[in-house]
Formats: sequence, structure tokens, C-alpha cells
Amino acid sequence: MNPLISVIIPTYNRAGFIQKAVLSVLHQTLEDFELLIIDDGSSDNSRDIILSIKDSRLKYYYHEPNHGVAFSRNEGIKRSQAGLLAFLDSDDTWEDQKLETQYKAMEKHSEYLISHTEEKWYKSGRILNPRTIHRKHHGDIFEQSLKLCAISMSTVMIKKELFKRVGLFDEKLKVCEDYDMWLRVTSRFPVLLIPHVLTIKQGGHKDQISQQYIGMDKCRIYSLAKLVESGILSDHKLKLTLDELDTKCDIYGKGCFKHGHEKEGIFFLNFSNQNKFNFEKINLSLKVKH
Repeated sequence: MNPLISVIIPTYNRAGFIQKAVLSVLHQTLEDFELLIIDDGSSDNSRDIILSIKDSRLKYYYHEPNHGVAFSRNEGIKRSQAGLLAFLDSDDTWEDQKLETQYKAMEKHSEYLISHTEEKWYKSGRILNPRTIHRKHHGDIFEQSLKLCAISMSTVMIKKELFKRVGLFDEKLKVCEDYDMWLRVTSRFPVLLIPHVLTIKQGGHKDQISQQYIGMDKCRIYSLAKLVESGILSDHKLKLTLDELDTKCDIYGKGCFKHGHEKEGIFFLNFSNQNKFNFEKINLSLKVKH
């Protein structure tokens, strides 16, 4: 008999965090789940830590070389056996009642294909107060999703059928793959917000993707252009998307000039004005922070 929920944790060299993340899943008050850990080629002792945890619900998969978090999440989706999926990043944790509370909410509001929860952020042991721009939203959140990643990956519960409608994570993207996904989702479907803090996030550590790279708006520009070319947007949402694309191209292009990359700057300052986007010229590799 298939489990009620499939929990997917992608991980890569997170030996300092992974045990706490896994135990926060195994301690859930709702116990009918499988836990799929997709190890994206870790070279630290993550494998030993994970395999030392004995629980029949835990399934560990290792692959190499490193392919990126989008690939790992897709592997988890493909291997999952439940009709409901929940995702947890390996440096985050859940409150014990997270799955139960969210499952009951989605049962009650069965018209929703996706839900997310409130979250609490810590940095260096201190609680971070969220800025207004990071406030969680309910229902049609497409406009918020254009500006930034409006849904935190570790907060979501998704009906598996949603991925059949919008596709899997874009494996070309090593970062902002969640932003790309939520654009595709929120452009077509409303999102249920569970107004309880059920997810705990740890910010500021060096191996966070947002701490490793600069120029991530280039990936967001790629995602916005893809959405425009998909042809699925209403006139209103198309205008909002084109406006945001123009804004991000302007900011990124001027940033390129500031750092002496004039050729790249010219390309992005003119990119949003194209009738047909030249995706081949977008180099999705990123510069590493020093």
C-alpha cells in the first residue's frame, strides 16, 4: 500500500545539517509517509550520517557526479509513491505537526493543488524578522511571484498531478529553479496558505546557494522569458510579466556595465525588447562570490 505522503530531501555536502532535518521528518505526528533522500554526489560524511538513522520509511539514493538541486528534486518526484509530495531542504527543519496540519488543510480545501506555510528564520542563532516583501500570500499570488521567490521550498505540499500539468524543475537552472517553478504554477493555479509557523529555516551559512553566487537575476530573466514564450498567460499576466522582465533586464544590464562587462550589459539591456528571445545567448553559469 502506498504511503499518504512522499517527503523529498535533496542534499549535497550538508553533513552539519542533514541529521537534524531528517529527524524533524521522522518525528512528525502524521506517520504515514516515505522519506526519500536524494544525495547529489556528497563528498563529506553525509552518507554515513544518513545511513546511521534506522527507520523503514527512509529511502536513500546516491548519484554522482553532482547535477544540482533541480535534478535531485526531479529524481525524488519520479521515485515517489504517494499522491501528495512535501519538500524539505537539508538545512531546514519542520515542527512536529507540520505534515498533519498541512494534510488536514489540503483535505478540507481539496480544490487546491498546492499549499505553503508560514516559516521562522534564524541567522547565527537569532530570529530574523521578515521584511514586508517576504510576507506570505494566499490565493492568486502570481504578481508576488514575479518579484521574488514567493514560496519557500521547505514549506510546500503539492499534489503530484500538478507536475503533470506544469512540468518538472528546469535542470538547466543550478539556482532559482524554485522561482522558475512557482512562476509556472502561480500563473495557472491558486495557492493555499496555512497561517501557522511550521517550517524553520537557517540562514546565513556559507554553503547556502544564495551566499555562493552573484548575478542570479540572469536566471530569473531566463525564467520570465520562458513564461512569456509559453503562450499560457492572460493579457493581464502577460503585461505584468513583460514589465518585470524589463525591470530585471535593466537592473542586470546596468550591473554588467558597472563591473566592466559591456557586451553582456548591452545584450540584457536589449533583451526584453526582442520579438523572439534568444535563449542560446543566455549563459546560465554564475560567478562565485569571493
